[in-house]
Amino acid sequence: MIVTAETYHVPVLLKESIDGLAVQPDGVYVDVTFGGGGHSREILRRLGAKGRLYSFDQDADAEKNIVDDDRFTFVRSNFRYVKQWMRYYGVERVDGLLADLGVSSHHFDDADRGFSFRYEDAPLDMRMNKRAAMTAADVVNGYSEEQLADVFRLYGELKQARKMASLITKARQQCRISTTCDLLGVLGVDTDSSQWKKEMARLFQALRIEVNHEMEALKEMLGGAAEVLGCGGRLSVITYHSLEDRIVKNVMKAGNAEGRVNQDFFGRVESPFRLVNNKVIVPDVDEQQQNPRSRSAKLRIAEKV
Repeated sequence: MIVTAETYHVPVLLKESIDGLAVQPDGVYVDVTFGGGGHSREILRRLGAKGRLYSFDQDADAEKNIVDDDRFTFVRSNFRYVKQWMRYYGVERVDGLLADLGVSSHHFDDADRGFSFRYEDAPLDMRMNKRAAMTAADVVNGYSEEQLADVFRLYGELKQARKMASLITKARQQCRISTTCDLLGVLGVDTDSSQWKKEMARLFQALRIEVNHEMEALKEMLGGAAEVLGCGGRLSVITYHSLEDRIVKNVMKAGNAEGRVNQDFFGRVESPFRLVNNKVIVPDVDEQQQNPRSRSAKLRIAEKV
């Protein structure tokens, strides 16, 4: 598959998310989800000659979209290490950090990556970083029935989590489950059922989150953002499902992923952030029609206090 910036990923809520950063021409910014580079290019367009942008992506395919600009630095790493990398580059203060947490269109469209059940003979891979050791096949074939049920219930919010886990553990005793076709065969294929498609989408989401440790990485990244952002710095985050959105909302409101409110002596909430938009921002009708993947997107913006 030929990968270009245009085919890799169509940026969601582009104007709204970059507007939320309140870009200063000579500021320092971080895009922790580079992907096709759409958001990064817009940040660079608004920066002056002295501005700087650091963009993160752990997927080697994203490197093909690197921007040729002296103000730009590409960091091939998981965004959970944003604090460490900013220290490495000697950056003491960041003026804004952007995160588009959605999976790139490229990942869903590349059958060899195994992110979608649309491709029946795709390998059960789902690694964002192809250098990582654990694949979705390793999870499906190696986790206990209880562990699988927990993954499906926690990350897919599947009511049939226990039943699915049981079917998988029984089937793998006969032969290894290696492809999307194998997995769908175990769980039963009913492509005409919209409910079946929703359940499979949730199942694949759960496996992807587990393989890439997405929730843990998100919490670490948000914690790092709170430390690297300077006073008045902006945090602009686009989420696509309730699990990640809940974490982002809690961190922005209460300063922790659990949403646990701590107050000082005067009753003020002790949080490193102040919400910029109290009401979540969603794509307008035109964007949702042009880019169906944007329909579940939510944008939250906060300011470092």
